Amino acid sequence: MALLEVKVPDIGDFKDVEVIELLVKPGDRVKAEQSLITVESDKASMEIPSSATGVVREMRIKIGDKVSEGSSLLMLDTEGASEPVENAGAPVKVAPSEQSAPASPGALAAAASAASPGAATSSPPPAAGGGGGGPVDVVVPDIGDFAEVAVIEVMVKPGDAVKVEQSLITVESDKASMEIPSSHAGVVKEVIVKVGDKVSKGSPVVRLEGTGGAAGAAPAPAPAPAAGTAAAPPPAAAPSGEKALPTAALPAHEPTAPKGVLPHASPTIRKLARELGVPLEEVKGSGPKGRITQEDVQGFVRGVMAGSTQTKAQAAKAPAGGAAAAGGTFPGLLAWPQVDFTKFGPVERKDLSRIKKISGANLHRNWVLIPHVTNHDDADITDLEAFRVATNKENEKSGIKVTMLAFLIKASIAALKKFPEFNASLDGDQIVLKQYYHIGFAADTPNGLMVPVIKDADKKGVLQISQEMSELAKKARDGKLSPAEMSGGCFSISSLGGIGGRYFTPIINAPEVAILGVCKSATEPRWDGKAFQPRLMLPLSLSWDHRVIDGAAAARFNAYLGQILADFRRVLL
Repeated sequence: MALLEVKVPDIGDFKDVEVIELLVKPGDRVKAEQSLITVESDKASMEIPSSATGVVREMRIKIGDKVSEGSSLLMLDTEGASEPVENAGAPVKVAPSEQSAPASPGALAAAASAASPGAATSSPPPAAGGGGGGPVDVVVPDIGDFAEVAVIEVMVKPGDAVKVEQSLITVESDKASMEIPSSHAGVVKEVIVKVGDKVSKGSPVVRLEGTGGAAGAAPAPAPAPAAGTAAAPPPAAAPSGEKALPTAALPAHEPTAPKGVLPHASPTIRKLARELGVPLEEVKGSGPKGRITQEDVQGFVRGVMAGSTQTKAQAAKAPAGGAAAAGGTFPGLLAWPQVDFTKFGPVERKDLSRIKKISGANLHRNWVLIPHVTNHDDADITDLEAFRVATNKENEKSGIKVTMLAFLIKASIAALKKFPEFNASLDGDQIVLKQYYHIGFAADTPNGLMVPVIKDADKKGVLQISQEMSELAKKARDGKLSPAEMSGGCFSISSLGGIGGRYFTPIINAPEVAILGVCKSATEPRWDGKAFQPRLMLPLSLSWDHRVIDGAAAARFNAYLGQILADFRRVLL
């Protein structure tokens, strides 16, 4: 037996990089240049290949370890194997290629050069007049042996403010893809390249104006997923022409993705996934050639939170006959009718928005699995509306507009405290009674319904709630709500007050057990014992889960809520 210790070769300026994947195990036979592990820094990830052929006898490292040049990786039995290959051991390009054949030593060295943040690069020369904060053309720096590479993604657009080292475009060759960073800070005046263009060292990318300092030596672009993949933009940047999370296509759930293959995502995206606990191998990328983007990761999180997506770990713990039965297939149920609508007249087809795909599956599950009952009632808000109008006049200069929904949130909290079974969730055979009050409110957006959550609403006044609601609603319309801002709700309110209607049956937002729907208030004659008086009445529709709440409790909840809205001083009791 001839044992050879395989060590980390020279990987440029990378030191103490984290091992994020083991590609072999004891007993595996490996060839020279076959990838052994994947390491990742904050700028790039790369595979470390074997310097010889043999059988793995012992692994010297594990996932999470930090390694540098010379770190011991494994012991290899090379008896009877071919001699080590010269130049073998250079780190492989970032992320595994879809091609199974190992890259040539020259290609590996080139990729290593491109991956190294310390690789020599040319600082782009400023355009004429660019020395004093004038326009500056940012060009492609030295990217090693790559020439005439295709632009597969443009991450900025005119008007965007960029920082030094912020990624501008993603380019891809037949061997690797990488992000090209900015050498200057400033505002994008013109984007010179477009998707599909070919660029090389020195090719102009964007023109900046109002530039600040420039990088002394622009760092080499951080390589991203190789052959058949594309780099993802950093979380702060969104590709040009794309909106944020709600308008992107929902990433499909890929629980059958093969293990041992590094997901096609940049180091930034893999770091984000680790922080959020997202199994990247179960996420299908929506980027070019299957690249996993930030929007894909966030969409996956939202899908899990909404219940429309289930991870393999969740599926393993799910009880038989539980939520899995909500997929739309039930024994004995007729298949959905397949109709050629064009036979009856002209039609137009449109894809459902991503939000509607998520909410549709979620609402379907909730309606099928939760035994809904809805109580309808009216609340006299004559005095409260007068107080609201007066409050807005007094606070006109503050810019904060108080809505009736803010008062409804405070009134609902008082009712939840009096009837704690409404501030609960079912967990198997147990009821979880929550000691916090996070209230969700339905926000209508161009892409569908979203439910931002006011956290700890019981500790906030009506003015603060109104301001926070306004900010969250704007973020929802702009597609900038984070998953954290839509999670943790205890009780939801769906208001159609600005539209109209009388009553409706809101669907409970699982795992909550109740939801309040309100419609447009109207002035009606009400008998006060002596005469009819005009009173402003607000229609209330309370849907509740009959497994947790009974009819008497629901009636009391609605009645108490109406009393508070009629005399808001009761909220202090």
